[in-house]
Amino acid sequence: MKTISCSGGQRGAATTRFSTMVSLSTTISRLSRMQPPGARPSVPDRLHDLTGFAPDPGNLRARMYVPADLKPGAALVVALHGCTQDAAVYDHGTGWSTLADAQGFAVLFPEQRRANNANMCFNWFEAADIARIGGEAESIAAMIDAAVAAHGIDPARIFITGLSAGGAMTAVMLATWPERFAAGAIIGGLPYGTAIGVREALERMRGQCLPSADGAAATVRAVAGPVRMPRVAIWHGTADTTVVVANMDALLDQWRGVHGLSAATPRQTVRPGWQHRVWSDPAGTPLVEEWRVLAMGHGVPIDGVSGIGAAGPFMLDVGLSSTMEIARSWGLAEAVDPPVAAQPVPTPRAAKLERLPPEPGATDQAAGTVQATIEKALRAAGLMR
Repeated sequence: MKTISCSGGQRGAATTRFSTMVSLSTTISRLSRMQPPGARPSVPDRLHDLTGFAPDPGNLRARMYVPADLKPGAALVVALHGCTQDAAVYDHGTGWSTLADAQGFAVLFPEQRRANNANMCFNWFEAADIARIGGEAESIAAMIDAAVAAHGIDPARIFITGLSAGGAMTAVMLATWPERFAAGAIIGGLPYGTAIGVREALERMRGQCLPSADGAAATVRAVAGPVRMPRVAIWHGTADTTVVVANMDALLDQWRGVHGLSAATPRQTVRPGWQHRVWSDPAGTPLVEEWRVLAMGHGVPIDGVSGIGAAGPFMLDVGLSSTMEIARSWGLAEAVDPPVAAQPVPTPRAAKLERLPPEPGATDQAAGTVQATIEKALRAAGLMR
C-alpha cells in the first residue's frame, strides 16, 4: 500500500529536514524512556520451551504454558510481548497462564531474540518479517502448527493477542495467516502494512501519514486473499503518547473495511473509565470491537484486584482486565459485565535522559553528525539493527 510521504511536499529541503528531526527527536525520546536492554524485571517464569518447530526464518524463540488438566481439543492463545519485554515478563503482567490454569486452555508465547532487534521488538515494520513467507510471521505460524500437533489443540479455537510491537505483529498475523485464527486482540498496536522501514515506523507511531480506510483495508485483502477473516478487538489508551490513539482509529477503519462494515455503530457501552463499541454482521455476530480506555497511557489494561496479571512497566492497573475481557469474548471464560474502570493515576514525569553512549567502533567525526546521532538513538530504541 502506498502512503503519503511525511517528509515530502512543497516545503523547502531545510524545512523538511528540520520538521523530520523534530518528529524523530520527540519519538526517540519517548522510546528511550523504556527499560534499557538487560533491565528485565525479576518475575516467575512459568513457561517451557517449544522446540523442533520449522521453518523458522525469523529466528524466534517459542515458549509455552500448558496447564496440567489440558484436554484434547483445547483452545490455544498466542500472546506477543511488547518492546523491552520477554515472554515470561509478558505472561506475568497479563496473567494469561493464570487464566489458562483456571479455564484449561494452552498459551503460546513467541519471543523475540535480541540478535533480531536490540530492544526485543517484533519487527512489524520490516518487509521480510511481515510477509506470509520468509520472516517472523512464518516462524510464528510454524510454532502454532507445532503446538497444535503436540498438545491436541482444536485448530478452530486459535486466538492471538499482543501489545505495542506485539500488537502490530498481531495485526500482521491476522492479515497474513487469517485461516489460522478465530479472533485476535490488538493492544496499543498499529495497522498492518502501513510502515516499511524505521522512518515510516516512527511516523506512524506518532499518527503521521496514516493511510485512508479504503487503502488500509485493501492492503490486508491483498495479502489475505479470499478467505474468512477473523474477528478483531482493538484496545488503546486515549493518553498513549508512544503509539498515539490515531492508530486505533486507523485499525478500526482497516478492519471494518476488511469485514465490509459501515462506520455506523450498532451497539456501544460507555462507563466511567472506558468505552466499548461493537460492529456486527447482519446476523448479529460481533466482528470488530473497540475498547477505548480513558486517560490510559501505553500498555496493557489490568485489574489489580482480579488476581489475573500484575502491575508493572506497560502493565497498567486501570481497574479493567483486558485479559479477562478478551478471554470472555473468545468464549474462554465466563461472560459477566465488566467492572467500572478506575481512573488511572497520572504517570510521573520521566527523569531527564542521559546522553546515549557512542556505538562501538564509531569515529569522533561520525559521532558528531546528525545522521549518526539519529542512528544511535534508533538502535537504543530497538528500531534499527
